Amino acid sequence: MGPIERGLRVNEQIRISPVRVINAEGAMLGVMPTNKALEAAREAGMDLVEVAPNERPPVCKIIDYGKFKYTQKKRLTKQKQHQVQIKEIRVRPKTGDHDIEVKVKRAREFLEAKDKVLVNVLFRGRELAHIDEGRRVMDEVLHALEEVGKLEKTPSMEGRRMTAILAPRA
Repeated sequence: MGPIERGLRVNEQIRISPVRVINAEGAMLGVMPTNKALEAAREAGMDLVEVAPNERPPVCKIIDYGKFKYTQKKRLTKQKQHQVQIKEIRVRPKTGDHDIEVKVKRAREFLEAKDKVLVNVLFRGRELAHIDEGRRVMDEVLHALEEVGKLEKTPSMEGRRMTAILAPRA
């Protein structure tokens, strides 16, 4: 639980006396009675915030509480962001059914983790003469993943490979 959820004590909410005080620059002011610490905070035009309530004596810091809460909230939202990555699965026109199932299962996990999936069908040598077989494999993979992902880029040939991109469904 972060400091925002647990509700830090501020100014008059601090009942325990004496407290260890740290000023806005981070310098230790020492142990002093709570009312004297509150006066010092008011002179600086800031708030007295209890940052370590379990210590003896409790540690209080002279800071701008509104700004402190804002930076804490910003830090929490930054941690929750997910960086979308493009994961790749590669198959060949002659890839067996079970192998395709395993790759589809892995691609499904990527999509459920909110990552994009690049599906590649690679052609080697004479396999290029049978693009329709590669198209069948591609359609099989796309059909198996259509409930968890939406087609972002339709299958197209790029040299010796056929590619398609799937994005996670919202």
